[in-house]
Amino acid sequence: MVSNFNKLRVVAFESRRANEIEKLIAYYGGVPRVAPSMREVPLSESTEALEFAENLFNKRIDVVIFLTGIGTRILSDVIATRYTRERFTEALKCITIVSRGPKPVAVLREMGLKPNILIPEPNTWRDILSTLSSALSLQGLRVAVQEYGISNPDLIEGLRKYGALVTVVPVYQWTLPEDITPLRDAIGAIIRGEADIALFTSSQQVRHLIQVACADGLEQPLREAFKQIAIGSIGPTTTETLHEIGLKVDYEPDSPKMGNLVREMARRGANLLRKKRVAYVNGVDTNLWRRIDMVWTTDAVCRLSASAQSVFMKACRREAVDYTPIWLMRQDGSFASTVNCAPRYRS
Repeated sequence: MVSNFNKLRVVAFESRRANEIEKLIAYYGGVPRVAPSMREVPLSESTEALEFAENLFNKRIDVVIFLTGIGTRILSDVIATRYTRERFTEALKCITIVSRGPKPVAVLREMGLKPNILIPEPNTWRDILSTLSSALSLQGLRVAVQEYGISNPDLIEGLRKYGALVTVVPVYQWTLPEDITPLRDAIGAIIRGEADIALFTSSQQVRHLIQVACADGLEQPLREAFKQIAIGSIGPTTTETLHEIGLKVDYEPDSPKMGNLVREMARRGANLLRKKRVAYVNGVDTNLWRRIDMVWTTDAVCRLSASAQSVFMKACRREAVDYTPIWLMRQDGSFASTVNCAPRYRS
């Protein structure tokens, strides 16, 4: 299948890489509208960062977890206001360095460092916990976490449950862009039906989008408009946030990279959009729908077809049935056979 948006109107909320995603969308045949939704602002008070440096130099840190590339760079710059970069680098060589993904790795490489532990994709806080608990005995270890724009209480609590002594090191926060006009314009375009696909590359983009819509009294019209727009999410954390605010993700790539998201949405977007809009026309709330609610034709009668209302399909939809249906399959040319029993639910 060719990866091409075929002139579908694609809204994206990327900020730091806004130009890059706009070019990618256009390259794959889409009509881009990029509305930067956030910016990283270094904290005016750098107390925690300097305290971390002092603990590091005095050998009171065993493990440091770098969560973001920009955070790694800002932390290094803050510490350089009081200490030499060489001293910071040499101290890091004496402890276990953990990188959440490739972006901190790139910054560490510039510093002449290589992480001891690299968290695998999709780089969620759950992946951090599972990887570290397998690689290390965290009990009693002094772990510093370079935080990103907001704190991650699930990660912090998870580390503490494994017995780690956790120090959080906030270095920047996420705020709205200085000029939110493009974001407001994008909200208006979505509400007016002038967008076909929406791409989210971070969870904070979702929160800021809803924040601006609420401030302008447009939250409900925006939510209603999203019922007819194919939504692409870069990874599990962003998907979770979209679900938390009541929006369903139509596609999430296996690898949480912006290029993969754009390319795969170009390949699948038209089909996803068609299915979603047909389902909407047939009365399905696509902000709440399940995959089994999909409707592939404008003929609403098809939803009530005999096959759709069969006992087996009802059981697959976890609806009440009078008996447990089974599916028998014989693989031609072998002695293997399969018996599948659909779950049984009684009212």
